[in-house]
Amino acid sequence: MEIPEGLLGPLLLARSAIDRSAALRGDEEWLRRAWEAEKTRVFLIHDGRTLVRRFTDGAALVLTSPAEAPEGTRYLLGVDEDGVPYFAVNAPLPEPFQSAGDDAVGLREAAVLLDDRDAGLLVYAVALEAWHASHEYCPRCGGRTDVTASGHMRVCPRDGSQHFPRVDPAVIMLVHDDEGRILLARGPEWPRGRMSVLAGFVEPGESLEHAVVREVLEEVGVAVTAPRYLGSQPWPFPRSLMLGFFARAVTTDLRPDLEEIAEARWLSREELEAQVRSGDLVLPGQVSIARRLIETWYGAPIPDTGW
Repeated sequence: MEIPEGLLGPLLLARSAIDRSAALRGDEEWLRRAWEAEKTRVFLIHDGRTLVRRFTDGAALVLTSPAEAPEGTRYLLGVDEDGVPYFAVNAPLPEPFQSAGDDAVGLREAAVLLDDRDAGLLVYAVALEAWHASHEYCPRCGGRTDVTASGHMRVCPRDGSQHFPRVDPAVIMLVHDDEGRILLARGPEWPRGRMSVLAGFVEPGESLEHAVVREVLEEVGVAVTAPRYLGSQPWPFPRSLMLGFFARAVTTDLRPDLEEIAEARWLSREELEAQVRSGDLVLPGQVSIARRLIETWYGAPIPDTGW
């Protein structure tokens, strides 16, 4: 079976439907007017969770006007095609959640329920919140930094240095061999039966392709060639960008690094299907790019249970 040219199915954390409007982040007059406008929409973000309202066929962010929003750090997320500005406010979620029929959920659960606009807004807000949580202090002098640029920069008042959100690039690769098999592995902290494709962070001075080859060799002792890029999506847990590849194995003997890999195995399509059906194999969730890589290789969506 030929390897497909593109991913099968959407990357749920890579969706967006608004203009990020970067030029407006430092426009204090525009920001003041936007915050006073009744049409502006706001949602809360706290410890990676937000409020959603569930429906029979999905869910939506609980959006309010600025007048209804509590005090907290504001993140300008962008403006839609109708000129509606969207902000996230980092503030505790009201309780009890159920009083209004809303649920407090994290990104992993919400992303499979939300539409493109709301999923994109939530990924953005979660990523910004995570960055701010770990950058309250200046890495140069240790002084407390101030939030500026609508949540997209922190400035140290002591030494004047500017600090911007960063992402950590990580390669995630589906390794396949010439016998039509896929390589899956399990980390030491994972329960038995839960497996995924290999992944690892890109090192300084390293290309993505070299990172693919190096990580596979380090983790399972397999040599691969011809890494082929298929897509990417943010993974703000706390700040990764996952870059998905296929790579062909030129050796197949497995020598797992036991500090990184508790178990690794080759599976044919038939073996993968049978083990998922029986419950012996648990694949990554629908929100992950790992799931899309596996389903692309398999050639169809893979139900988790109840085939």
